[in-house]
Amino acid sequence: MLVSKRISMFLLFAVSLLINQNTQAQDFSVDFEKFTLDNGLEVIFHEDKSDPVVAVALTFHVGSAREKEGKTGFAHLFEHLLFLESENLGKGGLDKMSSRIGGSGANGSTSRDRTNYFQTVPNDALEKMIWAEADKLGFFINTVTEAVVAKEKQVVKNEKRQGVDNRPYGHVNYVVGKNLYPADHPYNWQVIGSLEDLQNATLADVKEFYNKWYVPNNATLVIAGDFDFEQAKAWVQKYFDEIPRGEEIEPLADRPASLDETKKLFYEDNFARLPELRLTWPGVDVYHEDSYALNILTEFLASGKKAPMTQVLVDKQELTSNVFFFSNNSEIAGEMSLIVRAFPNTDLNEVHSAVYEAFDRFEEEGFSEADLDRIKAGIETQFYNGLSSVLGKAFNLAQYNIFAGDPGYINEDIQKTLAVTKDDVMRVYNQYVNGKDYIATSFVPLGQADLALDGSEPAEVIEEVITESGADEQFEVPEETDFERTPSSFDRTVEPPYGDSPELAVPDVWSFTLDNGIPVHGITNTELPLVQFQLRIKGGLMLEEMDKIGVSNLLAEIMTRGTANKTPEELEEAIDELGASININSGRQSITISGNTLARNFESTMALVEEMLLEPRWDETEFTLAKQSTLSAIAAQSADPNSIASNTFNSVVYGEENILSKNPIGTINTVETITLDDLKAFYEKNISPSVADFMVVGATDQQKVESVLSGIENSWEGAEVQIPEFVKPEPITEPIVYFYDVPGAKQSVLNFGYLAMPETDPDYYPATVMNYILGGGGFASRLTQELREGKGYTYGIRSGFNGNELPGAFQISSGVRTNVTLESAALVKQILEDYPTTFTETDLATTKSFLLKSNARRFETLGAKLNMLYNVSTYGWDPDYVKEREQIVRDITIEDISELAEEYANPNRMIYVVVGDAETQMHRLEELGFGKPVLVNEQVKEGNEE
Repeated sequence: MLVSKRISMFLLFAVSLLINQNTQAQDFSVDFEKFTLDNGLEVIFHEDKSDPVVAVALTFHVGSAREKEGKTGFAHLFEHLLFLESENLGKGGLDKMSSRIGGSGANGSTSRDRTNYFQTVPNDALEKMIWAEADKLGFFINTVTEAVVAKEKQVVKNEKRQGVDNRPYGHVNYVVGKNLYPADHPYNWQVIGSLEDLQNATLADVKEFYNKWYVPNNATLVIAGDFDFEQAKAWVQKYFDEIPRGEEIEPLADRPASLDETKKLFYEDNFARLPELRLTWPGVDVYHEDSYALNILTEFLASGKKAPMTQVLVDKQELTSNVFFFSNNSEIAGEMSLIVRAFPNTDLNEVHSAVYEAFDRFEEEGFSEADLDRIKAGIETQFYNGLSSVLGKAFNLAQYNIFAGDPGYINEDIQKTLAVTKDDVMRVYNQYVNGKDYIATSFVPLGQADLALDGSEPAEVIEEVITESGADEQFEVPEETDFERTPSSFDRTVEPPYGDSPELAVPDVWSFTLDNGIPVHGITNTELPLVQFQLRIKGGLMLEEMDKIGVSNLLAEIMTRGTANKTPEELEEAIDELGASININSGRQSITISGNTLARNFESTMALVEEMLLEPRWDETEFTLAKQSTLSAIAAQSADPNSIASNTFNSVVYGEENILSKNPIGTINTVETITLDDLKAFYEKNISPSVADFMVVGATDQQKVESVLSGIENSWEGAEVQIPEFVKPEPITEPIVYFYDVPGAKQSVLNFGYLAMPETDPDYYPATVMNYILGGGGFASRLTQELREGKGYTYGIRSGFNGNELPGAFQISSGVRTNVTLESAALVKQILEDYPTTFTETDLATTKSFLLKSNARRFETLGAKLNMLYNVSTYGWDPDYVKEREQIVRDITIEDISELAEEYANPNRMIYVVVGDAETQMHRLEELGFGKPVLVNEQVKEGNEE
């Protein structure tokens, strides 16, 4: 039965921001219908017919805060378990179905206060998704066994190693939580929980937790997209209504943090090369009346050139390149964190003094109404960006329903932000920050405790001990699980049929060429009042000299730091007032100017782009700061295992003499030698319309874009630029293992592969089709099923081709538990060897189904449309190139897959890069059969110096 109460509301966002001359109401509406089943499940529908897709999000009002001390990590564990098996989907459950139906990939996330499961699928699979989500809710727990729990514990451990133990500053949140909240506070522990608690958890513990919290009356189901409400309502009733209601859930009372003294702690971090100071104050819970002013306060204090923290710490004292300050508001409490990652060897006492000097400056100088308005303008744009996909709309509706008790609160929430006054901001500063106690954490490089804040005590950090024996890490999951079936009024083992297949709708593309030779491609889309654009200038690293690597990266950075007519502060303020973002980035093959703006401000935003492009400021002070920031980033990368693996892989794949073997940001040696004159010379020689193109999508049209680009068309001139011809290195004749030693690493980072082909090669797309089941299909892939699901060696692994105009690498990448480094590499090798002869008809059917059906959601977002235009512009493809690729998929055979795998996924034509603990793992890799591993550290100095 439905307790039907139609709440079809139009949430009218009449956002009128009085920003200089940009005063104009921006109207946007979201309609939804909410109803509740007898068992308490709250259901929200939102219609969006822009694309033939639907997003389905099932959110439980349970996170780590509902756990008990000593039994932590359960909510996050269930985020994993619910994907594995249910009574009617079978093993692999939703993951396998997701591949067949062309879904975005079933995924989930856990926070302190909620756990959600979500996916976007073609709308012909909606009934299948409703059936599957109901199976997850009401027909799951009987499939969970001791073996299943044991296996998933290993996956969670690998996630913690990857995200916490094996990365710089990974333990900061743990230290803050333990010291900001008392031991019995549910925010005292981390979402991922204690590995000891997880290891000690029994099957009975796990089932007890599930049966209490994962019930209809503690869940919200949101469906957003192109679908029939009445039909979907009938399906929801059919599949969910008989699932029994759980016990009543009592809400947690607000419990804000409180400090009676300032606590100072330090930790010597094996993976950090930059000292970090973090100050954390008690804050407020989500939707608290003061949360809106606090968000604006933290934004003003630390974001941008006008921010007091930037003026003092970055510009005046040159202690860091960036300061971060943000308010984290959870259901029952919150905190505000200020983070300064200082330059190498910086005493954090100097940083601390500078922070309080910035506070003094803020108290003396305050801020203007114009400052307040520009921050609000940025919030408006962020708001629309958050609604740019059906999944984004689903997330927002669920969030407001659970934590505000009404999805319609989205309207009031926005208005409360816009109603914040200067007095509100100063009031919350004095109430929550000024003179208040805080937690101060100093995370410093190993052996540099002298950099920590004076008076700091050693922080307690629990580090996992990984033994070679692998104690408590073995498990065996049987092929079939015996369980008692949950009764149902109908046969749930029958998967529902597809609905009517959606037609692939390729967006209409308009194109023209400016008089200075720049090709322009655009797509008009008026669903949201936004415009996104990209101006690409080919070259980047490809045009650099070996002794000046990093010059284009520094040029891109300096072009954002003011213009001939605007100081850095004035330029930033002009961008912010428009609610826009303009970014300039340099990569291996291009410099790209990209932007995102409200449609009403597109012309003004492009005027600023023109000024940044054609009139750089060439500020010596800003250049010095940019160099310091880059050198700091290089130092940080030198101890990050993932960065080391990427840099090492490129070095050995391309060869030291090839410019593409280098990191685009440069090395310490090259960056130190670059001068401002080098940037000017690169700019004059290489920034030319002859190698540029422009792509734009959103609420604009060709006529408007022609007008907006007239300035760039008439003013931008330049000589013809010739991109150097790429010389492809000789192919690998025999596999070699390269090992980069990171002593004490908790994981080994694996990067295996070789230099393959460009995207224009006729075999490129067929090879990506071949790779889907191998390692490109997420949880459906063999690599994931074997290394994660079968062995518990890793949290994630993938493979893929990375070509563009130039040949790119075929690459397999993962982070694995240290003591199974050899076993993981050997298993990858075995999978590659077996793949050509073990690819089945079922594999082929799954591949074809996914690649064909997923096209229904291919052009859903503005970003996806921009990517399509990139392909059209870069490769000269027709806009309907996707249909040509569909035909390739339809025609491909098992024999084709086998031949492609033999040619392009051959383990004997690859190099094997491993970053980990050499003392315990390097010698073992000789058993891989590729000879004695080469120790890379003997060839490359720390910091990637040459």
